[in-house]
Amino acid sequence: MRLDEKIYFYFLAIIPVMVVLFVLLQIWKRNTQKKFAHSPLLKRLTPDKSDFKSSLKLILLVLAISLLTVALVNPKIGTKLETVKREGVDIVFAVDVSKSMLAEDIAPNRLEKAKRLVSEIINQLNSDRIGIIAYAGQAFPQLPITTDYGAAKMFLQSMNTDMLTSQGTAIDQAIQLATTFYDDEEQTNRVLFIISDGEDHSEGTTLKAVEEAREEGIRIFTVGVGKTKGAPIPIKRKGVVESLKKDNKGEVVITKLNEVVLASIADDGDGVYIDGSNTESAVELIKEQLNQMDKTEFEAKQLAEFKDQFQWFLGAALLLLFLDIFVLDRKTKWLRKLNLFNEKRG
Repeated sequence: MRLDEKIYFYFLAIIPVMVVLFVLLQIWKRNTQKKFAHSPLLKRLTPDKSDFKSSLKLILLVLAISLLTVALVNPKIGTKLETVKREGVDIVFAVDVSKSMLAEDIAPNRLEKAKRLVSEIINQLNSDRIGIIAYAGQAFPQLPITTDYGAAKMFLQSMNTDMLTSQGTAIDQAIQLATTFYDDEEQTNRVLFIISDGEDHSEGTTLKAVEEAREEGIRIFTVGVGKTKGAPIPIKRKGVVESLKKDNKGEVVITKLNEVVLASIADDGDGVYIDGSNTESAVELIKEQLNQMDKTEFEAKQLAEFKDQFQWFLGAALLLLFLDIFVLDRKTKWLRKLNLFNEKRG
């Protein structure tokens, strides 16, 4: 199902306003009537007045407005599931979520910069499949390989430095986990982007992991976020900096962008190291690299032939408005004439 104009859902805000005004009106009417006469006398003076017809009219009007709103939104339903041919590259993004990514030497901080870079790269893709990995002291699969870019951005934005309890920066585990993401054996172009500040606590095994990935046809590109001169790691509470992270000796930790490590990984992984400080130029360079690769054709199922459904909601709304015209505040005398309960005896 698709919704064409979701903005019209704001019209539903009219409903609680109508209900409040209706309640206030009923209170005012009741207080005014009490000043005129007592309730028993009023019932004798107006025997045909219905106690629930006004509420019924409100219910009909609320339902009509709700249906009209849905009609304006114009829901569409896919009536056919078809298989389409798509061409693309399998891309996995490994995003560093270690505490060092909280450094603010690049605005607003390294992690937010990394997330923005990945988001902008996704915006440039057409039919490529993507997956996301989060890693710190260990690697965690955030999103399996998919063509759903909307879901990818949603999972990307939820990433933070508290999602993994094991701290550190184990790039080797991120690479090893990435090798399990590529589920298409016929895909010849497999790409892994490592977005990090380059701090690596597994240097001894990282190059081995890179070599194993390259043997499986995976090209590894690295994107550096941060500054080589480094910056402290702020410890915040409710957005306010309380202190700076310190080491065992009580000295403030300065985390630096390690371009040497990232460039070495990219070189051994048959990829390219990219400076991520300028988002626009970094995304453009990545786009050029991806365009140079051959695209592999694959099949994907998707709903097609979406048909408008607004007419059903519009028709029901008009019917309710039509009925509202004939609902009067008087009691319905014709119901008595039906003699449903055999009250009249010949």
